[in-house]
Amino acid sequence: MSTGELDTVDAHLARVLGAVHPLAPIDVALADAGGRVLAVDVRSRLDIPLFDNSAMDGYAVRHADVAAATAAHEVTLRVVGEVAAGSAHDPGIGPGEAVHIMTGAPMPSSADSVVPVEHTDAGRSVVAVAVAPRPGAHVRRTGEDLHAGDAVLAAGVHLTAARVSALAAAGYSRVDVHPAPRVGVVSTGSELVTPGHPLARGQIPESNSLLLAGLVREAGGDVVHVASVPDDESVLDDEIARCLDASLDLIVLSGGVSVGGHDVVKATLAQLRTVGFHTIAMQPGKPQAFGMLHRGAETPTPVFGLPGNPVATAVSFEAFVRPALLRLQGAADVHRPRIAAVAVEGWRVPRAKLQFMPVAVVAAGTPPDASPTPLDTRPRVRPATRGGSGSHLVGGLAAADGYAIVPAEVDEVRAGDPVTVMLVT
Repeated sequence: MSTGELDTVDAHLARVLGAVHPLAPIDVALADAGGRVLAVDVRSRLDIPLFDNSAMDGYAVRHADVAAATAAHEVTLRVVGEVAAGSAHDPGIGPGEAVHIMTGAPMPSSADSVVPVEHTDAGRSVVAVAVAPRPGAHVRRTGEDLHAGDAVLAAGVHLTAARVSALAAAGYSRVDVHPAPRVGVVSTGSELVTPGHPLARGQIPESNSLLLAGLVREAGGDVVHVASVPDDESVLDDEIARCLDASLDLIVLSGGVSVGGHDVVKATLAQLRTVGFHTIAMQPGKPQAFGMLHRGAETPTPVFGLPGNPVATAVSFEAFVRPALLRLQGAADVHRPRIAAVAVEGWRVPRAKLQFMPVAVVAAGTPPDASPTPLDTRPRVRPATRGGSGSHLVGGLAAADGYAIVPAEVDEVRAGDPVTVMLVT
């Protein structure tokens, strides 16, 4: 199914995201939740902190007893007990008394302040206080961070280590997340040879499967099938059948989606009539394939056909496949961060196409100072590859921190021009 129309990047992305839906949530232990996307809004089951506790090693006191303490006129208190972190002990404190307390230990009910040990002589049975604390000093109050019932995290956020820790503190041991999409990667091309093997005339090392598998993992996917096949329809058809038999959540193919005589992906998938072939107004990455593969009564599997030149493969992944993977994971935001930058070198832009130029950040910009004229703090970038945005320039791609996204109506970027950069590192 070939439209023959020139689509925009936004239109094709909308087509993709309209066909892809989040995977059903699963219940996992917190220890297994890191890196996944939260499937439900979470409210705290506990107050955080759970009880009043000491923020310092020192002495729990009644503020009235030490309000007049100075280095010249120390206040002496009798130490009547000790409370360590984890202790349930709640010693009473009368006038002129103190309790030795450790960081995180629950505050005695009759104390209202903590004197840090460094403001005392560290006495064990009798302690001299040389600095008067403010009322309530160094006490972490119940619920001052969160109260039971307060929102902790919203559905759609990625669970970082800090967020998993917050869930534990909020009283959770398990949580509902979207699972990692199970992905198959197939690179096509009779010229491709396993990296490190001897190369005959016309052959090149196969790098796309490594590129795509790595990008899938970075996007939170689980790569369960990787293959490289020649330009042979029957071989590719068998490989696709293996992917479908494995009940994958997404399949991504590279190479063979244009109009060449050996474009095996197009020839193979076109027969299914559920995959569209589209010409996108972008550079690199003009030819794109996307659709759904059906196998019996199972849920259809999204399949992408990307151009085979490595830079075009990488750009196409960022523009279309990565957002789809994040949508499968239920992410609230499926887009890479974008920043405003300044080009330090100029480059040409293809006519009437949205350009994705691999760029390297070469300077962080000049920080503001006391000058009355605001200084430009935008990062400085330059093309990462010697040949610009050529789709075959995989060597220079390694130096890219992101892609400058140049609008279709711009025909040249000059040194000093502002550019929008999609960060990938």
